[in-house]
Amino acid sequence: SAHAQYGICGARISGPEDRPRYGVAMSTPGDRSSFLGSRTPPEVEAMAQHCRELQHEDFRRILKAVVGALEGKDCKESVKNISESGNLSEEQLAFILAGLYTLLKEALRLPVSTLKQDVFKEDLKELRLPEDFIVDLASVVFGSRRKVLEDVALKQETRLPSVEDVRWRVDVAISTSSLARALQPSILMHLKLSNGTAHRFEVPVTKFQELRYNVALILKEMNDLERSEE
Repeated sequence: SAHAQYGICGARISGPEDRPRYGVAMSTPGDRSSFLGSRTPPEVEAMAQHCRELQHEDFRRILKAVVGALEGKDCKESVKNISESGNLSEEQLAFILAGLYTLLKEALRLPVSTLKQDVFKEDLKELRLPEDFIVDLASVVFGSRRKVLEDVALKQETRLPSVEDVRWRVDVAISTSSLARALQPSILMHLKLSNGTAHRFEVPVTKFQELRYNVALILKEMNDLERSEE
């Protein structure tokens, strides 16, 4: 393919015209949303298709290489050894690598308090993955290596600074140059961010009320979304 490119661990990933068109909606018991979203990513669906005839030993070798990539290690040599074993084609290997990488990234993105192990396994059963493969994947997502994988992912993320401290006070302008008696309140805000910078600004009461309303609205929508997923 003229559009072929090298992706995870140097494995060849086919271009758009080479890839089978997957990405069907995943149905889960009780209309529950899968951890992969309402539609299964095409690379995950393709991976599941290619895994159904894969030997368990080969799956474990590929999974080990993907976990190494997620930990920031150079796994090109591992992938080369798998490819040279002759048990599967370069295209099959590429699809399985890409799918496993996406699946694990999506699973590790969610906190353990949100994604339960039994729910994770149920979602993988919907993909018709072999039971032994599901057990191996669960051991990565919920096992002892999770903390290492989360730490690496956190370092690799591009993150905006977060708010560490908020201080405010209400000032009232008793008079102005144009009015002898104004009595206009305003809110003085002081934000301290995680990168050490501080920002101070004045907010009129009308804008503060608008901010308060929008924050309350967002919180309500988040609560409604959480209830709908239960």
